Amino acid sequence: MQLNVLSSDSAPAGPWYAGGLKFTCSQCGNCCTGGPGYVWISRAEIVRLSAFLKLPPEDVVERFCRKVDGRFSLKERRTKEGLYDCIFLKEVGSAAGASASPSSPRKTCSIYSVRPLQCRTWPFWKENLRDAESWDRSSKRCHGMNGGRQFSLTQIEAIRDANDWPANPPTSIAGTEARSKG
Repeated sequence: MQLNVLSSDSAPAGPWYAGGLKFTCSQCGNCCTGGPGYVWISRAEIVRLSAFLKLPPEDVVERFCRKVDGRFSLKERRTKEGLYDCIFLKEVGSAAGASASPSSPRKTCSIYSVRPLQCRTWPFWKENLRDAESWDRSSKRCHGMNGGRQFSLTQIEAIRDANDWPANPPTSIAGTEARSKG
């Protein structure tokens, strides 16, 4: 005997973001500050960072990393406002055309082109993708979420599950420029 509680064609529609999500990094630096935390960086990423900074990997670890439970994380600096900034978050002056006053300089990532995978996969983190409310809560701090480039379900899941990063990542500004020119 079959109970007709659910029709047989009512397969799950997929995650709430099955139709895709929009995101373009505005390099506002908001994801690089806040409460204390960890920005995990692999040995391969330390080597890329050392080449970018023109420093030996050992110096990069000494100056910019801390060891936590056998892994490396980027150091943070405590701000006068009591927040924790990534060591590579730098002031670059006022945002052009923004509502920022000359007394509130804009902050941006000084290693953006070689930033760790954890940074590159933002905002497509599991905790942001848990449900629409989690995504919307994060979007209040991230100006790039819900605007800009459309990412498909396949792209979102590939970014979320990435173990390493391609030379021309899909969330980079260079990647966006390359796509818009071609």
